[in-house]
Amino acid sequence: MRTTYMAKPNEVERTWHIIDAEGKTLGRLASEAAALIRGKHKPQFTPHVDTGDFVIVINAEKIHLTGKKMQNKKYYRHSMYQGGLKVTVAQDLLKTKPERVLEFAIHGMLPKTRQGDKMKLRLKAYAGTEHPHAAQNPEVYELRG
Repeated sequence: MRTTYMAKPNEVERTWHIIDAEGKTLGRLASEAAALIRGKHKPQFTPHVDTGDFVIVINAEKIHLTGKKMQNKKYYRHSMYQGGLKVTVAQDLLKTKPERVLEFAIHGMLPKTRQGDKMKLRLKAYAGTEHPHAAQNPEVYELRG
């Protein structure tokens, strides 16, 4: 009789992937990065065990948004005071903090659990090409499609 393989937390090997966001569409890049962070690309993927890898995204400032999302996509935050709702348009956020646009998109595709909170820490996004993770020897990941 065959049994289903379940990955154990101490058996998980994490690798580092680097993705160049230059000219890539935000949603397509975010969905593949989220799959890498969750570990869905691995044959030993187990939903209740965190089997994911680290992902470094460079050139976040050169990400592409389709349609009129640059002017119409809004990011909301609230100070928890009366009248404290702040709205930022994607165009302005890309000028000031381009890595946040990627983080919002990728974090939205991860589980909303304690396990998802740990996964969010494995995303490293940078506006330019420079990153401090060269010692981890990240392998270049080519997006599908």
